[in-house]
Amino acid sequence: MATKLLSLTCIRKERFSERYPLVRKHLTRSRDGGGSSSETAAFEIDDAISRAVFQVLGMTCSACAGSVEKAIKRLPGIHEAVIDALNNRAQILFYPKSVDVETIRETIEDAGFEASLIENEANERSKQVCRIRINGMTCTSCSSTIERVLQSVNGVQRAHVALAIEEAEIHYDPRLLSYDKLLEEIENAGFEAVLISTGEDVSKIDLKIDGEFTDESMEIIERSLEALPGVQSVEISHGTDKISVLYKPDVTGPRNFIQVIESTVFGHSGHIKATIFSEGGVGRESQKQGEIKQYYKSFLWSLVFTVPVFLTAMVFMYIPGIKDLLMFKVINMLTIGEIIRCVLATPVQFIIGWRFYTGSYKAIRRGSANMDVLIALGTNAAYFYSLYTVLRAATSPDFKGVDFFETSAMLISFIILGKYLEVMAKGKTSQAIAKLMNLAPDTAILLTLDKEGNVTGEEEIDGRLIQKNDVIKIVPGAKVASDGYVIWGQSHVNESMITGEARPVAKRKGDTVIGGTLNENGVLHVKVTRVGSESALAQIVRLVESAQLAKAPVQKLADRISKFFVPLVIFLSISTWLAWFLAGKLHWYPESWIPSSMDSFELALQFGISVMVIACPCALGLATPTAVMVGTGVGASQGVLIKGGQALERAHKVNCIVFDKTGTLTMGKPVVVKTKLLKNMVLREFYELVAATEVNSEHPLAKAIVEYAKKFRDDEENPAWPEARDFVSITGKGVKATVKGREIMVGNKNLMNDHKVFIPVDAEELLADSEDMAQTGILVSINSELIGVLSVSDPLKPSAREAISILKSMNIKSIMVTGDNWGTANSIAREVGIDSVIAEAKPEQKAEKVKELQAAGHVVAMVGDGINDSPALVAADVGMAIGAGTDIAIEAADIVLMKSNLEDVITAIDLSRKTFSRIRLNYVWALGYNLMGIPIAAGVLFPATRFRLPPWIAGAAMAASSVSVVCCSLLLKNYKRPKKLDHLEIREIQVERV
Repeated sequence: MATKLLSLTCIRKERFSERYPLVRKHLTRSRDGGGSSSETAAFEIDDAISRAVFQVLGMTCSACAGSVEKAIKRLPGIHEAVIDALNNRAQILFYPKSVDVETIRETIEDAGFEASLIENEANERSKQVCRIRINGMTCTSCSSTIERVLQSVNGVQRAHVALAIEEAEIHYDPRLLSYDKLLEEIENAGFEAVLISTGEDVSKIDLKIDGEFTDESMEIIERSLEALPGVQSVEISHGTDKISVLYKPDVTGPRNFIQVIESTVFGHSGHIKATIFSEGGVGRESQKQGEIKQYYKSFLWSLVFTVPVFLTAMVFMYIPGIKDLLMFKVINMLTIGEIIRCVLATPVQFIIGWRFYTGSYKAIRRGSANMDVLIALGTNAAYFYSLYTVLRAATSPDFKGVDFFETSAMLISFIILGKYLEVMAKGKTSQAIAKLMNLAPDTAILLTLDKEGNVTGEEEIDGRLIQKNDVIKIVPGAKVASDGYVIWGQSHVNESMITGEARPVAKRKGDTVIGGTLNENGVLHVKVTRVGSESALAQIVRLVESAQLAKAPVQKLADRISKFFVPLVIFLSISTWLAWFLAGKLHWYPESWIPSSMDSFELALQFGISVMVIACPCALGLATPTAVMVGTGVGASQGVLIKGGQALERAHKVNCIVFDKTGTLTMGKPVVVKTKLLKNMVLREFYELVAATEVNSEHPLAKAIVEYAKKFRDDEENPAWPEARDFVSITGKGVKATVKGREIMVGNKNLMNDHKVFIPVDAEELLADSEDMAQTGILVSINSELIGVLSVSDPLKPSAREAISILKSMNIKSIMVTGDNWGTANSIAREVGIDSVIAEAKPEQKAEKVKELQAAGHVVAMVGDGINDSPALVAADVGMAIGAGTDIAIEAADIVLMKSNLEDVITAIDLSRKTFSRIRLNYVWALGYNLMGIPIAAGVLFPATRFRLPPWIAGAAMAASSVSVVCCSLLLKNYKRPKKLDHLEIREIQVERV
């Protein structure tokens, strides 16, 4: 499992086309049971050819596909056209100098079908991705505004803004704009933007220069670095000590750069020291801590001024003596108490609350309204009316009015307290990423080896200086510094922090290890294969970050509501004030309803302010993303990588799961258990011919046969098999080739029947016996004569039967779809408890079955591990890839099960249900506050109960709504797998030990 995880745990969609571009064919064969094989094409890049993928609607059969293909191939500059009628896709390889995508699309439509461009490789090659931290967002209207601004910029292909983590991921064309332009657009919209990373940063390192250096010496450094093999560009920030190097990690690394810098300049302008540049306080965690400290400091200062205001308005007025002092008139009707409250409330309003003014101004300037607008309007209404009463009291001998300074001051204080608590809580939702990033050790022990591989020295270095092909030493109790494989020693490594696997995994020579895992006992020498952003840990972090940036479909509801929310609240607030004010002026309610300390205008004003400040769009905006953040983080800690909120939302509805057999329900490590020759022949010669044919295939069954054949060539670790000519793969049936002048066929009965190879009765009986024992029977013919029968066994995973049973108890239907023969498939299905089986299925038939189930009303999840499962994984509502599976299957899936255990299928579905339940509860909290709070704040209870909600309490309730939503999401961190799974895992451990 670790090998595949290292090769590709979570390649992003943007990188998939780079890894599997379509131009020159290199066939990767995937075998179905019985020796059949299907072909998946991977290609090398040719700059002269581009690829475009269209969605073609209206195709109903192969004849339609044929007419589309014929029409396209008539065009000049078409290299190849592959039409998939099943998935309504057309993949075109073309020469862009001769034809363009628009001409191709029009040609498809002229043929009578509707076509739309899905992917254009030319665009893919020019696509850059950058991530930007955005400070100053308060609610979903802010994030929606930024998205609109970015998407309107020429060259931006896609933009996602996540309110919960305050980040944006932007896909853009670097030929049309730079990331500086993106930063400028965000800042023009009224927010602070800080670049986190660009696509270039994947293989980029910043170095710091210490010592005396001149412009001339820096120029020498730049030229020296640019001359190194593998260095793509060098950027020196003039006037600073920072050098950025973009390089190919397969060729060179940071230690080489440091060595070149220090040796190049030595003696020229004094000794210079180079180290890895540390950003200091720019990281996400330090930035979040800075924001927390800022809110905490603001809250403490607001208390210094607000507490005296509250005491003079609400407490001291009821204490004899102090009351008389506060009521002492200084000028006309102006009292000492009013002066104190005015003086103390002013810095709270205009200094501590200045953030709300700036936020409101920026929001209004860009034509939208956010939470800052509501707070600014509410507090200004209270403050400036109070200031009016102070001025009237100072200039009038008989004016009687009540100030609301305590309302504005307490309102701001409570809102800042709420933001402080909210930022702290939001910081905890992203702890999963912080924990993952902290797994990598700070230092590593680098070994120096001689030509014979003997250790001649060791040195402790910064972990960031590790380069590919280094040999590092891992002592007991230390973390593995980087991905690689063991070249010496044996130990047990705890991989739970990466895979969620509870038990230590034995490691010996040749076994792979993952960076960040813990070496428990024994010393290991590890050769590094992947460093930096290529490591499994970095890929997992990127996947979790991408998942947290992606929006769940349910979040669209909040986005739609927030668009109209603030204007609606302002309208309701003004309407509330006007209704109560007119009711008071027209004497529609008795004067006894008016408190003795105020008049009808002031009563109406309090109702209006309360409505304005109790409504909170923040809670709605945080309801979904915070739950998704915690859910994906918890999933990562359990070894279940969920690719975003959309996958979570779909997974909770799953009521039917389609399982592949080989490598999914079974261990995926088949072995030859029986060989029966039907003609006199030396077994060594027989397996030499079979292995020479099968060595061309990547299927587990083929690998098992080749591995077994090596036993007859034990004098060689990697024997050279005879050359196989005219190799042909027959999809769903088998393979054939010419070896040593003889035609060899290896496959199932269908292959033999197609080539008119007679199958004797005893061979039929051997096949039947194999199928009864859940084994795969493979037939071998030489020159059209059946020579032997192989029985290959792939044992069931220990947890398979119990996992299927638990799924049944969850009312989830299980179906097995496999390319293996019917006998073996039925035998395996009976053993695990699956009633519905489809065998001898080709890859496209698996996808077809998934679509049939969807048409029947099922929400389908597909669990698979092979290349031939990829079409079904894409077609399913939720694709789940086994972590030990192929790179393509993992890329095609929505969820990756890193431990390759079937119980994680249950964990993924259960976690998605719990997460979505939490999202619903969050919406109840968010909408509940507003639907109940606004009418109460508007005074609907006042006529019957004389109960009214003071504005400062309404502000506290608004702040509490956001905090309660985030805390509700945080409860997901206590997620526990279903108890049945714990018993299942214990049993699996016991079986493995046996």
